[in-house]
Amino acid sequence: MTLTRRLLLSYLAIVGLTAAVVTVAADRALRGRLTDEAALELEREARYLSAAAAGRNAAGLDSLVRALAAATGRRLTVIARDGAVIADSDFPQGQLATLENHASRPEVRAALEGRVGRDLRFSASTGRDELKVAIPSAIGVVRISAPLPQVDAVVDRAQGAVLLGAIAAVLAAALLAIGFTRSVSRPLLRLRDAAEAIARGERPALDTRGRHEVGQLARALRTVDENLSSRLGELERERSGMAALIGSMVEGVIATDARGDVTALNPAARELLGLGEHDAAPPALELFRQRGAREAVASVFAGGTATDVEVDLGQRTILLSGRALADGGAVFVVHDVTALKRLEAVRRDFVANVSHELKTPLTVIRGYAETLRSDDPPAEVRLGFLNTMLANTARMQQLIDDLLDLSRIESRTWRPEPAAVAIEPLAREVWTALNTRAGAAAIAFSTDIAPDAATVRADPEGLRQILTNVLDNAARYTPAGGRVTVRASREGGDTRIEIADTGPGIPGEHLPRIFERFYRVDPARSRELGGTGLGLAIVKHLVEAHGGRVEALSTLGAGTTIVIALPCA
Repeated sequence: MTLTRRLLLSYLAIVGLTAAVVTVAADRALRGRLTDEAALELEREARYLSAAAAGRNAAGLDSLVRALAAATGRRLTVIARDGAVIADSDFPQGQLATLENHASRPEVRAALEGRVGRDLRFSASTGRDELKVAIPSAIGVVRISAPLPQVDAVVDRAQGAVLLGAIAAVLAAALLAIGFTRSVSRPLLRLRDAAEAIARGERPALDTRGRHEVGQLARALRTVDENLSSRLGELERERSGMAALIGSMVEGVIATDARGDVTALNPAARELLGLGEHDAAPPALELFRQRGAREAVASVFAGGTATDVEVDLGQRTILLSGRALADGGAVFVVHDVTALKRLEAVRRDFVANVSHELKTPLTVIRGYAETLRSDDPPAEVRLGFLNTMLANTARMQQLIDDLLDLSRIESRTWRPEPAAVAIEPLAREVWTALNTRAGAAAIAFSTDIAPDAATVRADPEGLRQILTNVLDNAARYTPAGGRVTVRASREGGDTRIEIADTGPGIPGEHLPRIFERFYRVDPARSRELGGTGLGLAIVKHLVEAHGGRVEALSTLGAGTTIVIALPCA
């Protein structure tokens, strides 16, 4: 039911009840007033009858009461002091003996006591309601009775007038109530519509001109809307900023509710967990399969914290941290440390390899030096010792130089300064310098340079070191009678340089790793040939510094080809 209807029905109910109460009260007051006036009238008539009945016998009294009853339309009764009826206008003398004694009647009893008696009751002898008034008299009691239909007729006429007035009052009150209800309900309904608009996030239509309570309420609601809009704007800006911040984090962020269901994931967390953009995440306790990670998640939901718990996710290693929230949920942060783990492993391997590479020549040098200090070998033996010591010293010097070069290139303190470099003259110059190596003269060297690839834009010294390291490896592993060929051609936007040898080749499982530092396919043979294990690693970094790429192609027993692609521009 609407507010307008409830207010209208309430007002009409109040007015109707008031009209009914007024009508009933008026009826009772009027009936009582008319009854009192009728009783006074009957009392006057009774006194007249008492005065007229003085000194009359029974026959005279019967004639008198009948004459007066015919004139007034009343019932007149004369009662002796013992309660016996002496005369009655409604009964002849012959029937008076059949009437019961009236001494117990209330009005007669009051008159016998010397007072004016009055009673309103149903008369069994006449069969109607009558108002009876009795007064004391010299002969006993004189009583006059009058039927109430006359009083009732007056009261009915008065009630009709009162009822018409009540109906008119109710109708007038209804019209006033309708107007008042509308004047009250319409502003309230507008306030309701405004509150609903605020709840929907819309701009409310408010009339704040009134000075009454509704106008004050409208102004207060307008202030609430402005404050709420301002607060919501601030919250939205903060939420957007926080979402952008969390979304841009490299660490994965996972938020859950009190039941352990995941409520939010940033892109980094989805990538680490292998979930698509629209994939639903499983509950937090099912995100990780390792026992340690599950225990850490369970401890967070129990109210504790988890810090840097290491978890393996396939090929990745992450650190898991978590903290419980006040509402029973939790926030977890996952940090991918795979690269750090790999770098740590590389660092350990690097330190171990460098130590191993330096330990061997140092051991040789120390051994020969101790021999020379304690013994006095022949001159030719002493010379052999010194040559060996010098060779190992040169090996250590080469290792240190390669390490410094690699460190300089990796730290990007070295930058290429491109210039036009002729490939064939540089390749022959490098090979000529390598001819001093034992056995290199027995290897055939040739070039196959396409006309459009005769020159390449590269750092001259950088390209020289690239060719030196690659050709040095080819010379070391190509047997006498073999061949080393340098080819160059244009391929798309690159100059493709190939250094091919006819050595033993490299097994396929080793090809992806030959550009790693200190990686050797045959460590014993590499050390025997004097390699440091850093040459191809330096080549890879130099080529990539030029914006190019390098790869190795090999067939066992047929040789190896190192392919270098340098951009033409």
